[in-house]
Amino acid sequence: MKDDVTKKRPYRQSARARAAEATGERILDVFAARLSESWFDEIKLEDVASEAGVTVQTVIRRFGGKEGLLEAVHDRLGWQIRQRREVPAGDAAGAVSALATDYEAVGELVLRSLAQEERYAPVKAMTDIGRKMHREWMSIAFKPWLDPLSEGERRKAVDALVVAGDIYVWKLIRKDMQRPIAEYRALVQRMCAAAVGIPHKQLFNDTESGDA
Repeated sequence: MKDDVTKKRPYRQSARARAAEATGERILDVFAARLSESWFDEIKLEDVASEAGVTVQTVIRRFGGKEGLLEAVHDRLGWQIRQRREVPAGDAAGAVSALATDYEAVGELVLRSLAQEERYAPVKAMTDIGRKMHREWMSIAFKPWLDPLSEGERRKAVDALVVAGDIYVWKLIRKDMQRPIAEYRALVQRMCAAAVGIPHKQLFNDTESGDA
């Protein structure tokens, strides 16, 4: 009898851990959705808890409050972005495609965060990290064409790549102009080719954009 109880206990603990993880993810999903639509100071823990189907005490116990939720959402967002942008150095077409996929997935949340960064120091800290990550990623993605450049020319080229891949370019093309995703990818490809001084056909293997 005792052995049976011992065997069942790890299963119960595992099920409890999975349930707790699912609850945490649900809370973060709700908070991220509200962060995409509302100002940080307008979000109430009571509303987040209610929509997630938990108590406010559960939210506080798991995340400590709104700033803890913000940090957790940012950490998860950073992991998701790294997963979507995982392309080898030198795969220029793959990099542009990954960038487009990433912005289609989380563009609204990132834009809302940028709109709030001057109002809330915790948000500014997160967006500053995002800028650094973006610059490093563009530098790695186009490394084979950046390495031969002098230090000064490399900095200018990276600056241009960062602009080409900036989320506000995506917003302008996709949201403001309502252009299809293929046109966004094609434009970013041309901007990236100009940034590193390589003919478009050479950098992107004679292809432009992709499926609409």
